[in-house]
Amino acid sequence: MTRILSLSALSLALVLSAPAQAQALDPLQIVSGGKTHVFQVEVADSPEETERGLMNRKELGRDRGMIFDFGAPRPTGMWMKNTLIPLDMLFLDTDGTILAIARNARPGSLRIIDPGIPVKGVLEINGGQAAELGLKPGDKVRHRIFQAAPANGG
Repeated sequence: MTRILSLSALSLALVLSAPAQAQALDPLQIVSGGKTHVFQVEVADSPEETERGLMNRKELGRDRGMIFDFGAPRPTGMWMKNTLIPLDMLFLDTDGTILAIARNARPGSLRIIDPGIPVKGVLEINGGQAAELGLKPGDKVRHRIFQAAPANGG
């Protein structure tokens, strides 16, 4: 019995420590300076997905990322705990407007990254990619989480 419990505990520990598997990808566009940059992103919209984020990933493909959907705007603080790669974090308004960018967040850092204003979501992409693409506050992210709700009666 003790051996079975030990094996079960070991199996659980291995599952919990394994890198998260990539989820299905959604299309996303960033419009900046008259150019459209196309990405494929994972969506984190549950508490579990939001907490896990891109932890334990050894790489993130080019033009890939993760978008965090908080539903309604809220104050938020992001960190890099158990994150192995540098990331750029784009803090987004309800219509997909980039409000702030945290560039090259340091892997493993426990420092809270907070834009100081409520946001609907955060887009994480490879560290340095925001600068490479010339992204800035005011640019737009197009993704299904920013689509307007249908009008009543219609």
